[in-house]
Amino acid sequence: MRKNGFFITFEGAEGSGKSTQIKNAVTFLKKKGRSVLMLREPGGTRISEHIRAILLDKKLKEMDPVTELLLYCAARAQIVREKILPALKKGKVVICDRFEDSTRAYQGFGRGIPLEAIERIGRLVRGDLKPDLTFVLDVDITKGLARGGRHDRIEREALSFHHRVRRGFLALAKKNPRRMVVLDTGKPLESVSRKVRERLERVFGK
Repeated sequence: MRKNGFFITFEGAEGSGKSTQIKNAVTFLKKKGRSVLMLREPGGTRISEHIRAILLDKKLKEMDPVTELLLYCAARAQIVREKILPALKKGKVVICDRFEDSTRAYQGFGRGIPLEAIERIGRLVRGDLKPDLTFVLDVDITKGLARGGRHDRIEREALSFHHRVRRGFLALAKKNPRRMVVLDTGKPLESVSRKVRERLERVFGK
């Protein structure tokens, strides 16, 4: 599973503003003349979008955490093989709204599934594929949920769950400082966008 392109992921709790920063990043990279593929997780393929609908269905309150984990991983396995790896082999920049760090934060820190188990499954799902760069958009949980709303099954979880998820992202970033860049979305929007651009400029040039 080797690649020639560049793989960027955006992570963060609910309502962290990932969509805005992803659009800005895509615009920046296209101006640099790079071919960009923008994806989301779970989703991005016909099969993965069907799995997404199940995962976010607010009526499925009885879903077991292990079922949830395996569904996320199934959706990821499909998008990795169908979309991400082929694009990287063509030299494209792939930008994904969420990837395996979300699984570690939500199902690991949030649900309490051992991270070791998530890692073992993850290696089967993605092989040796890992993001080259990850932006973690950190947001105050109450503000983030108010901004994004509480519409789907995950968003409707208890505040304590979302706080664990946030702490999970920060813990992962602390453990992986070379890959993961934490951005405080409590700062003005342009300030956050500038920091994203500055990091991208370090990789792709001004």
